[in-house]
Amino acid sequence: MAALTINGQEYALPDDPRTTLLDFLHQHVKLFGAKKGCDHGQCGACTVLVEGERMNACLLLAFQLEGKAITTIEGIATDDGLHPLQQAFVKCDAFQCGYCTSGQICSGVALMSELEQNTPSTVWFESDYSDNEDIKERMSGNLCRCGAYSNIIDAVNIARDNKGVS
Repeated sequence: MAALTINGQEYALPDDPRTTLLDFLHQHVKLFGAKKGCDHGQCGACTVLVEGERMNACLLLAFQLEGKAITTIEGIATDDGLHPLQQAFVKCDAFQCGYCTSGQICSGVALMSELEQNTPSTVWFESDYSDNEDIKERMSGNLCRCGAYSNIIDAVNIARDNKGVS
């Protein structure tokens, strides 16, 4: 059976090869955390993790992901509680309307993994850059129409540094 794994559970691929991952998540799996914002890969509201890398679910066809592990916002938390970045978002009030929050958090989780692995960003090649500039660059694919960017950056910094998140 051709399948993909979403949040640790295996699902049969859809019959229609034109089905995007985002539509598959909504229509077949009934997971609505990834949002349909622009449907063109420009806003990041549909960001999910594919094998740990952030990707726009609206641009991926489900059949392309056969055998891949996909994590949505619904799979970020564990039975033990919220992911440290989710905790930091709450602590820093890093959301306003909340529409972009799931994509922001998925992107932030990938960012934290990139930093742990010393994966360079574009700003790493500049002679002088700050941690905040690096975060802004890595999160640049995720738009917040409410303008909660400073709180989002604070949340990423807190989660990354594990400062007082409870």
